[in-house]
Amino acid sequence: MFLPTKIKRNNHIPNKTCSNPHAFQGYFTHCIQTSISLFYIYSQIETGLMTTIKQNSVKAWLLAARPKTLAGAAVPVLLGTALAYADGHFLWVPTLVCFAFAFLMQIVANFINDLFDFLKGSDRPDRLGPKRACAQGWITIPALKKGIILTMALACAIGCILLYYAGWQLIPIGLVCVLAAYLYTGDPYPLAYHGWGDLLVFIFFGLIPVGYTYYIQAHTWSWQVLLAATACGLVIDTLLVVNNYRDRDTDATSGKRTIIVLLGESFGRYFYWGLGTVASLLCLFYLLEHNILAALLPQLYLIPHTLTWRKMVQIHQGKALNAILGETSRNILLFGVLTAIGLAFG
Repeated sequence: MFLPTKIKRNNHIPNKTCSNPHAFQGYFTHCIQTSISLFYIYSQIETGLMTTIKQNSVKAWLLAARPKTLAGAAVPVLLGTALAYADGHFLWVPTLVCFAFAFLMQIVANFINDLFDFLKGSDRPDRLGPKRACAQGWITIPALKKGIILTMALACAIGCILLYYAGWQLIPIGLVCVLAAYLYTGDPYPLAYHGWGDLLVFIFFGLIPVGYTYYIQAHTWSWQVLLAATACGLVIDTLLVVNNYRDRDTDATSGKRTIIVLLGESFGRYFYWGLGTVASLLCLFYLLEHNILAALLPQLYLIPHTLTWRKMVQIHQGKALNAILGETSRNILLFGVLTAIGLAFG
């Protein structure tokens, strides 16, 4: 993601910004409420309140979409938007489109992961993580392949709206996002199976979504944006790390060489804690521009993050680590909300 420090605005690009704090606060609150609602619906399914899963049903597709992971898609867009608002560049339409594109790309990546992990034998009967739609027979392979194509097509169609705001230069970025979503677990070289998963999360849940959400609205680039993007990529990677920490033994058996399989359980344990801690401490650099809120609010995230980490270490292995997955997702959302408030209103 190499952007010049300042880019001249195209006269044909709309520049109607929203500087009304009450309007932005309402929008901000709606985003949080939507995320909480998704968590609630998904938790109902996971805890058995919706026990009957018919093949290729709406419930089956909801499970395959993994709504809990959408927090990881929402937080980068939220941070990029908060930065744009703080600089007086907030635009409603591209912000909503960025959210839609991020959600759809996350969902299609989940579908692809579901399909290829099943085909490669990673979703075995002794799987420790949440049940997967393809492995359980909730969605047939042909239906899932069609779902991948349709969801990807919808994401690309919605993403094309952003060309109106930021120009054709977004096309290569969109294509890279599509390619990464496939290559994460798809053939011929599944990146997640060769230790590249964490780097991909850092880039595609940090640098690109935060940076380009801001760029689409502001047409500029700054160290403040890079700082937020870096912190965001690190904190969201904790979600992948707890997945890989839980699955380290089965991954090793099935030939999935994650960074924790390669470097060991002890590394994974401290890697999880270090990612979240460094992400929070990086925000202290916002003191350089006298933004006390943006520097200090993210430090509150360290409390639940450390508590969750200690619980993860105590559990150590087994299905009980699935509880850490939910707590980590919650902590990521908390980090995003706290940091966004600091950036927007500090």
